[in-house]
Amino acid sequence: QVQLVESGGGSVQAGGSLRLSCAASGHTYSRNCMGWFRQAPGKEREGVAAIDKDGSTSYADSVKGRFTISQDNAKKAMYLHMNNLTPEDTAMYYCAARPPGSGCSFDLLRRSDIWGQGTQVTVSS
Repeated sequence: QVQLVESGGGSVQAGGSLRLSCAASGHTYSRNCMGWFRQAPGKEREGVAAIDKDGSTSYADSVKGRFTISQDNAKKAMYLHMNNLTPEDTAMYYCAARPPGSGCSFDLLRRSDIWGQGTQVTVSS
C-alpha cells in the first residue's frame, strides 16, 4: 500500500506563494493519477488539481492560472505551486492517489482510499 505525506504548508500574506509537496512511499503508484484537494472549515472537500500518468492536468476554475501541479517521478513526488494566493485559498490541503487503472478525475480520486494527512495553508489579507 502506498503512503502519502504532504509538506510545505504555512502562513502567507495575500499575493504570496507557496509550494506544497506530496511524497509517496511504499508500493508506489508514481505514474498514476494523483491530485490535490482542499477543505476549509465548514466546507466540503474540493478538488484543486489533478495530474494523470501521461502528464495531462486539470484544475478547478478557482485556481486556474494561479496554481500549477507537477510530478517528479524520479523523486516519487508531486507538487502544487500556488501563486497569487488569496484568503479564499485558506484550507487544509490533501494529496490523493489512485491505484493503477484508467481515468483521472476529481471524482475518481475522491473515491480512492490513498490520502495524505494534510498540510494547512493560511492566507491573510
